[in-house]
Amino acid sequence: MMDISMGYSPCPNDTFIFGGLANGLIDTEDLHLNIRLEDVETLNRLCGEKSLDVTKISIAALAYSLDDYALLPSGGALGRGCGPIVVASPGAKLQNMAESVIAVPGTLTTAHLLLSLFMGKRPRVLPMPFDTIMPAVRMGECPFGVIIHEGRFTFQNYGLTCLLDLGGWWEQETGLPIPLGGIAIRRDLGEKVAEKINTLIRRSLAFARVNPQKVEKYIRAHAQEMEESVIREHIRLYVNDFSMDLGREGKQAIRHLLQTGGDRGFFHSPPVDIFAL
Repeated sequence: MMDISMGYSPCPNDTFIFGGLANGLIDTEDLHLNIRLEDVETLNRLCGEKSLDVTKISIAALAYSLDDYALLPSGGALGRGCGPIVVASPGAKLQNMAESVIAVPGTLTTAHLLLSLFMGKRPRVLPMPFDTIMPAVRMGECPFGVIIHEGRFTFQNYGLTCLLDLGGWWEQETGLPIPLGGIAIRRDLGEKVAEKINTLIRRSLAFARVNPQKVEKYIRAHAQEMEESVIREHIRLYVNDFSMDLGREGKQAIRHLLQTGGDRGFFHSPPVDIFAL
């Protein structure tokens, strides 16, 4: 039996995809999965420390870990109409953002990279857990915030307005889906283990699609105070065909984002072999 440490977030899209594995509903054969749930920026940093064998990671953070990790084709978060958005209190002007401090869900997130690409420079930011950004903007701690995940559906509940859809901007600029996150695996585990893990993720996702009621309790347990309608919309938006397999278009979007970030000097341009399979 081979022990594999695996990390992903408590967000509904991840718990939906991995719920079958986490609850022993998928036969892992000769692999034993030690599962850890953390917010995305914590997972990004754990990946940088090489603390996990397999982990969800922001595509932007992958740029700093490609010597040790490669990306699996399954389990990721890519799509259209699902990118981060910039919010502020009513009356705020987008042109004032350049001179302001902006709350972001971590400096290694794709949200931060997209903001940097849009502004043409690294902005002044205040990193904080993603679920504290909207309250911080509402209370005036930061005039602007970049929100992700279910924040797309709930920012109006905080009296905030959307000034910019960074995902929409990316799609308009490139014609490609927005690559938010993926599943990274340690390169030293080898291709055979990578194939096994990828197959397990696909089976777990397929199981959840056919048997959503069997992972519902697990999803709800980690979604905390999220309303049922928001959970459903979150899964609908972030779990799609790219989650089952990146395909040509998904891989192209990831390569383009990392190459663009490298060309702008935000990190080193990625090597050719981004993907494990």
